[in-house]
Amino acid sequence: MNFEFSAEQIQLKDIASKFLEKEESVKRARTILEGDDSYDKELWGKIIEMGFTATAIPEEYDGLGLGYLELCVIAEELGRSIAPTPFSSSVYLATEFLLKLGSDDLKQNYLPKLASGDLIGTFAHTETSTSPTEKNITCEVKDGSLSGTKIVVPDGDVANFAIVSAKEGSEIGLFLVDLQSDSVVIKEQKTLDPSRSHASLTFVNTKVHSLGSTNEGWQNLQSVLDRAAVLFAFEQLGGAEASMNMAKEYAMGRFAFGRSIASFQAIKHKLADMFIAVELARSNCYYGAWALSTDAAELPTAAATARVSASKAFHECSKENIQTHGGMGFTWEFDCHLYYKRCRQLAANIGSQSIWKNKLISSLERANKL
Repeated sequence: MNFEFSAEQIQLKDIASKFLEKEESVKRARTILEGDDSYDKELWGKIIEMGFTATAIPEEYDGLGLGYLELCVIAEELGRSIAPTPFSSSVYLATEFLLKLGSDDLKQNYLPKLASGDLIGTFAHTETSTSPTEKNITCEVKDGSLSGTKIVVPDGDVANFAIVSAKEGSEIGLFLVDLQSDSVVIKEQKTLDPSRSHASLTFVNTKVHSLGSTNEGWQNLQSVLDRAAVLFAFEQLGGAEASMNMAKEYAMGRFAFGRSIASFQAIKHKLADMFIAVELARSNCYYGAWALSTDAAELPTAAATARVSASKAFHECSKENIQTHGGMGFTWEFDCHLYYKRCRQLAANIGSQSIWKNKLISSLERANKL
């Protein structure tokens, strides 16, 4: 079985890398962090012009009709450049929910606008500081109207619509909500990484469109999260490798006691551990990409494995990058903290490490029973 990307996909990865490097995406992330804007509108416009938002959307909905492998390599480069845009919310989540669960009318109305960037979508799921479960979701839909509050919704203050998890009767369903409605109260929330905005959304009898069957809502939600987890893992992989390379370059150029600190055993061990973490994550991400692109039965296991290993790799590399830089690594002027902040934010976006570890264990247990 060959998990390697094709020559065309590697070429797309190179194009995305050069584009984001030319646009100084890391510098833009700092600008958003230090400013008042929620995201970089200029960079977002250029990403749309490159066609990245339309990558996996079928041609019948004005997309490029490529595939998930192409989206994976783009996600990796966006992670490497810590691009301050709502790409993951709109593409990995909102678009994916519509592709998998939307009616023909919703697909016709929303997917072309998501492909062209005319609309930005997001996913609203969390309500408390604890992990979302079927039992602790209190947002409720009655007679086609939604009431309740979701917190720390990624890009909730810039999105045009949200896919929301809510109770309908005794079941959990998924619903599309227009965030520009007067019945939605949006409040910006501060997080560890202000270069990616978050908000709380309060719904007061807000009209909704149902996605999929309500009695399968929780299963549908988990299925889409598995798909999104692979893409998030590639974004984390890109960030991890960028952090490792930053540490390596600094260590090779920093001299102490007459020689490069990269020659010191303690630094060598740090860099070696970072390299191992990155390569393990890459291997698991490739497995996840294969499972996603083929819609394999192993997707839940592959997604959880990729998510857990990529989260660990990004944390290891972003943390040790700061340590390798020494005292200067903790300063605002260096870019180390930008990657650490993004690492912590991405690790919580679609569920914590413990959630994905438990999902991995559960998927392995199910596989052993077959």
